[in-house]
Amino acid sequence: MTLDFSRIPRDRLPALLRAMPKAELHLHIEGSLEPELIFKLAQRNGVALPYASVDALRAAYAFTDLQSFLDIYYAGASVLIKEQDFFDMAWAYFERAAADHVVHAEIFFDPQTHTERGVAMATVIEGLAHACHRAHAEFGISSHLILCFLRHLSEEAAFDTLEQALPYRNHFVGVGLDSSERGHPPENFARVFARCRELGLLTVAHAGEEGPPAYIESALDVLQVKRIDHGVRCMQSTSLVKRLAHERMPLTVCPLSNVKLCVFKTLADHNLPALLDAGLCATINSDDPAYFGGYINENFVQTFAALPTLGARQAWELAMNSFEASFVDEGQRSRWSKKLHEAFIEASIG
Repeated sequence: MTLDFSRIPRDRLPALLRAMPKAELHLHIEGSLEPELIFKLAQRNGVALPYASVDALRAAYAFTDLQSFLDIYYAGASVLIKEQDFFDMAWAYFERAAADHVVHAEIFFDPQTHTERGVAMATVIEGLAHACHRAHAEFGISSHLILCFLRHLSEEAAFDTLEQALPYRNHFVGVGLDSSERGHPPENFARVFARCRELGLLTVAHAGEEGPPAYIESALDVLQVKRIDHGVRCMQSTSLVKRLAHERMPLTVCPLSNVKLCVFKTLADHNLPALLDAGLCATINSDDPAYFGGYINENFVQTFAALPTLGARQAWELAMNSFEASFVDEGQRSRWSKKLHEAFIEASIG
């Protein structure tokens, strides 16, 4: 049955956005650590927190930029010590992802945040991998882990992290670059990314969130990434937009995060419609949902509510883009696309 997007009125969009299958490609697992779980793990592990209560911690989530967020983010991660802690954190995310009809998740993790505190690499990776396997068994959610290097640390530290992680290579498919973007261009990590590509690891990088379009170009040309995480500042360069469209280079956009970190003043100011109009392979993701006010469905629903030019056609496009940008085979994409088609048919009839 051919889809007719005009048959899906705007008042049905929120339910459709929540019910449609989707992939999440930009999710920092440490950023899914809710205050309630932070306090539970702190008590379990005897970690003293600089906040008196869950409410006091949540009240501190008033960020002015990326760095002010990272300061609290790293404090929250301090409660993660044992393999069970990493499992519990990831499992809590997967439970929410299942409720949001996420069929596939590609999950960032920051081992340096933990190894610098004396937590073993095996503890981090095996705890996360256990949750991934269980989520597939219980929810049918497929997933990949992507190891991220912290760009405010040195490339030598990244090389050391890579060596520590290689014994667990079967648990992660790629590497990324995250943390504070300003003053830390992608080319600072050219050698370690070259090594990762030699090892057959897929590469992605945060670029063009707070950094300029030149950082996106460097991620493409120097790091040879397969996806750009964020990338919203690409619109400042006409030639870059044309290149991204021509190459079908995915952008993993995180609307609520962009507003929370003051990249855009409000959701109504977000350039997602312009990205789609330019023919870019943009996707919607939640980034650090515990800190930024919503998991993937809330990102979809709130963004569509704030931007009236986004309708059923764009919902379809964003979901299809998430499948296209996933590191999976065509068979899996085809199965998800069929489920998406069925969800839209149901919405158009209902």
